[in-house]
Amino acid sequence: MKAYPETPEPAIHQVNDLDLNATYNYADYLSWHFEEMVELIKGKVYKMSPAPGTGHQRTLINVVRLISNYLHGKEYHVFVAPMDVRLRVKGNENEEITTVVQPDLFVVCDPEKIDEKGCLGSPDFIIEIISPSTTKKDQTIKFSLYEEVGVKEYWIVFPLDKFINCYTLTDGKYTLSGVFTAEDQVPVKTLGNLVLEGKEVFS
Repeated sequence: MKAYPETPEPAIHQVNDLDLNATYNYADYLSWHFEEMVELIKGKVYKMSPAPGTGHQRTLINVVRLISNYLHGKEYHVFVAPMDVRLRVKGNENEEITTVVQPDLFVVCDPEKIDEKGCLGSPDFIIEIISPSTTKKDQTIKFSLYEEVGVKEYWIVFPLDKFINCYTLTDGKYTLSGVFTAEDQVPVKTLGNLVLEGKEVFS
């Protein structure tokens, strides 16, 4: 009897082609070719927000400049989205990784965590800059996620209202280390002596 080759699975080119109730891993993530960006959090697909607004981007550029200038010549590394951060829970294999996020900005103190695909493991410091469509995710889902995987410091920045909620990890739980405005100096707990001027963050 003549054998016929199996019919290949249809290619997935749009997020809406996925079963959003299913659970996926990093190997699945690598097979997708979407025009829009997605994040994978504990196996569930989350669509990224549309292109961020001007206030978001100005604030991000300011923070990147301030932090990268401070880290110049040091062993630490600062990165911005889009760049995959694979957060490990079970193991390092693609099929074992079920969380891949793209923080607006993150700092990694251990260079061994950086490879050609991005970051494998938890960054030491993450900043998410709030957009109207990301408020809930950044303040609840990602807050709990970053706490669980041991991100030492997490900032949630509100560019329109010009304030920052700063959290530090203490005994496995985030504590609010301060709420800072454009009038304040903002210490970065994980980066030694670095203090950002609020007016420069929101200029």
